[in-house]
Order: sequence, then structure tokens, then C-alpha cells
Amino acid sequence: MMMYGQSEKFLALRALLGRFARCDAPVLIDGETGTGKELAAREIHYAGARSSKPFVPVNCGALPDTLIESELFGHRRGAFTDAKTTGVGMVDCARGGTLFLDEVDTLSMKAQVTLLRFLQDRQYRPVGGGQSRVADVRIIAATNSALEDLVAEGKFRADLLYRLNPLHVRIPPLRERRDDIVLLADHFLREAALAMRMPAKRWSDAAVQLLVAYAWPGNIRELENVSLRACLSADATEVGVDALFAAESALLRSNVADASVDDCGTFSSAKSRAVALFERTYLTDLMQRASGNISAAATMSGTERRQLGKLLKKHQIEARRFHQ
Repeated sequence: MMMYGQSEKFLALRALLGRFARCDAPVLIDGETGTGKELAAREIHYAGARSSKPFVPVNCGALPDTLIESELFGHRRGAFTDAKTTGVGMVDCARGGTLFLDEVDTLSMKAQVTLLRFLQDRQYRPVGGGQSRVADVRIIAATNSALEDLVAEGKFRADLLYRLNPLHVRIPPLRERRDDIVLLADHFLREAALAMRMPAKRWSDAAVQLLVAYAWPGNIRELENVSLRACLSADATEVGVDALFAAESALLRSNVADASVDDCGTFSSAKSRAVALFERTYLTDLMQRASGNISAAATMSGTERRQLGKLLKKHQIEARRFHQ
């Protein structure tokens, strides 16, 4: 899948990724869940000199402490109880290409030490012996957490952060690039119809307004899922508000804990949905401007801090998401 967008922030991001592709230094990518961090890593890889070599993604959260060295560096037959054959590690699989360390913030302290030792001189030895090898790989890591905060909390090694972070890029959330929402929604709707061998479909004007107004806490991945469900729900070639309701997405329901909105399409229910959508969108944008500071947000909006806190809780909006 390619990266799509036309907003100013997206174009600036693509330009930065292009510059990073022209060198070989490690890159740290951070961004919220669903923003497309792996796509950005692939963009760097395939635009660079290593494009003809492998791109190997590693889910760091799935690497057990007992097997991390074996998974990364391989092992000799008989190196441990279940090693009945010689195994090739992910570093060898990525030789000449890129090793993408996704969710690097989930590594245990033991795993961080193993990775740090490897990054210091790019040398490693398969578990069970053998000659030391030099890894010809580029390292790109990704996280949806603020690693600096984890370092301050003693949960992530500062020296490992420095090794991973010569180059840094932040992927903006979808709410910061609203000009791309319609473009992406159109793309996902076309892809969904094509995959399910359905006639081509398009969004109604009313549906587009709701898509653009929503804050998209799940970012691009959420938009893709909503588009798929709405495509399946729409009988006609035009995908309207009713299809979005049938998709049971938070897009229209806005995760309002105490809402009891039916789907009958009455004036009262439509008004309730519109108010809930406005509240959530306003609050999300407000907290973004205030960098997650509730007191500052209350001042900016002319609302009592306690009342604002109640509204945030009602819409399940966590202030820490917006800390910078």
C-alpha cells in the first residue's frame, strides 16, 4: 500500500522521508496507532539505495526474552532444547536491506541491552557459537510512545534511544491533516468495492461532511475499517449517513457513554448525534491546541475546569494523548 495525501503536513512529511532515504543513518519514527508508521519506513527503504534488498519488519512486542538473540541473530543446531535445525535470524534475512523494529518501546530491559550491544558495532554471533558477523542493515524503529518519557521513568535506556534516534520523524495524526480525509476515504471505498467485487461506490455529500468533522482517534486504520464496513452496508452506489450508522462506527456514535440514540432517523435522534459529534470534534481540537493541559483548555474555551473534565470523560478523551 502507498501513502496517500495532499495536505501541507503530508507533503512536508513525504519530503522529509525522501531526504532520509538518501542516507543510511538509523531513523526513529513516532506517531499514534494507525498513522502509518510502517508505510513511512517502507517509503524510506524503497526510495533509497537498499530498495532492491529485503525490508524485514520485526514486531518487538512479540520477541520473548528467552529467544530474542535467536530471533535476531539466528542459532546453531543444538544451541538450546528445541533447536533441532540451524536457524537464520532476522538480521541475516535483512542483509543489505532494512530491519524495521516496530513497537520498539515494548522491548524489555534485557532485550534493550541485547539490541544496544548489537547497534554499537553492528556485530553479532549466532546463538550456539560460530564466527562473529557484521550486519549490513539499515535500522528503522517505530514507536507510539514518547521514548523520552519512558527514559525519565526508567523504562527505556537513554543510550539505546540515542542509537536509534540520529534521524527522527513524527507522523501527524489524521486530525491534523483533514485535507487528506476525503482523498483517503475515496481510496479506501474504491479498494473495498474492488476487493469484494462490488460496483464502484461514492460517498454522499452528507457522509463526507461527517467524515471530515470526525476526530479519528484510530487514524488512517480506523478510516479504512469504517470505509470497508460502510461499503458493505450500502445497497446503492452512493454511501450515505445510513450506511455509516449501519457500520456501527464511533464516527457517528462518538463513543458517548450515556447516549441512547436509536437509528430511526427522527429529528430528535439526528439532533443528538449532531450534538455529540460537534462536542467530540470541538473537544479534540481544543485539547490539541492546549497540548493536553486541561486548565489551559478550560481557559481557552471559557469553561470551568471541572465541567470540561466531565465532558472529556463523557467522550472518553484522554488528555495525555495530546501531551507534547
